[in-house]
Amino acid sequence: MHSGSLKFANRTSNEFHGIANLPLLPPDSEDRPSRWLDGSRLWRRLGELARLGATPEGGVNRPALSVAEAAARRSVIGWASEFGAHAFSDPAGNLFLKLEGSERTLPPVLTGSYLDSQPDGGKYSGAYGMLAALESLAAIAALGRRPKRSLIAAAWMNGEGSRFAPGYMGSEAFAGLRQLAGLLTVSDFEGKSVGEELTAMLTAQGPLPAKPLGFACAAYVETHLEQGAKLEKDGTQIGVVTGVQGVRRFQIRVDGQAAHIGTTSRQSRRDALHATIKIIGALEQFFAAPDVGFAVSQLRVEPNAPSIVPRATHFTVDIRHRDNTVLMRLGDTIRLICESEKGVCRFAMTELVSTPAIDFDPDVQAHIERAADRLALSHTPILSLGGHDAQSLKWLCPSGIIFIPCRDGATHSPDEQIEPGQAAAGAKVLADVLWELANL
Repeated sequence: MHSGSLKFANRTSNEFHGIANLPLLPPDSEDRPSRWLDGSRLWRRLGELARLGATPEGGVNRPALSVAEAAARRSVIGWASEFGAHAFSDPAGNLFLKLEGSERTLPPVLTGSYLDSQPDGGKYSGAYGMLAALESLAAIAALGRRPKRSLIAAAWMNGEGSRFAPGYMGSEAFAGLRQLAGLLTVSDFEGKSVGEELTAMLTAQGPLPAKPLGFACAAYVETHLEQGAKLEKDGTQIGVVTGVQGVRRFQIRVDGQAAHIGTTSRQSRRDALHATIKIIGALEQFFAAPDVGFAVSQLRVEPNAPSIVPRATHFTVDIRHRDNTVLMRLGDTIRLICESEKGVCRFAMTELVSTPAIDFDPDVQAHIERAADRLALSHTPILSLGGHDAQSLKWLCPSGIIFIPCRDGATHSPDEQIEPGQAAAGAKVLADVLWELANL
């Protein structure tokens, strides 16, 4: 696994073949890929992707491994082919779009994001990062100078984790952080497994060359909406992400006993929902500190009938913090709170996600800062409060994230909005950073 600063080992890889018919020239010319990036096309294609899974409210519902995601993948494969990038996939369902470099033995530079969405998501989370990556590669191809290293745009499988938990499945399997066999058995609320839905999506996506899971990478950089209001509030155009706060997510089941509401006294009920309300209230009070991220979500009640005492509930608890020691202590307290508030009911708790807080490579951050400076774009260091696939790649190679502002900090909802100029600015920074890294 990767550790330390940005130093590329010249490890060999014979699994990729083919060289684009472009001359290799020094990377220090004034003519950089950002000059060739087509912001209008980027914006138009964001609109085209938003129609795949569009909701009446103006958002997007494009679940992981769905027919809508397969359609989105077919779109990006077609767009990549227009500038000579070729597509391949791996056993985890990750999609890769490769622009060949001149030295095939050098590990490639990766970029990308994901194409699935939240159930009532926005038009730009995930999709913007993927299309910014695609347009960056197109700009490098239009530059007419072949970089030393190949460049690969990756669409990671199940980035959001809304249909199948946890998220980042594809990038974590690629980086060796999770075993693919275990991920394939995960099911959604309808009982459909990742394995069977992955097979169906790959069929709908269309036949592609398949490569083994995982390969050496020189660096990874992605772009994303801030998912907060700091950049917009400060009037800053680019966020240079320094790291990501840690997250622990738990699934909790509370079991009581179903009974008729009219014929069962309140004192004799084993009401799972009543116990759940007490547990959530105690959790809200315990996690009240402003530096702690906390939420309860995905609450389900059984049998969810108007005249029946709830026999069971299922809900998730999500906590986040910048300090890993604090994060572990907070997460370990949840079980104690459930035990003290469950009353006559029983509970079971499963940890779904345990992702430590991380820092990104300082050299990659420096490349982002220099690219923003050359483009006369204001920038600032910023901590990511949400998770990203770059967290997975960080353990494999030097990694980083470029943020752009989003309106009112609203994301993962139909209210999610960015401006065309903001989208183009982030993509231009990405294109120039990728060019620099690909010539190291």
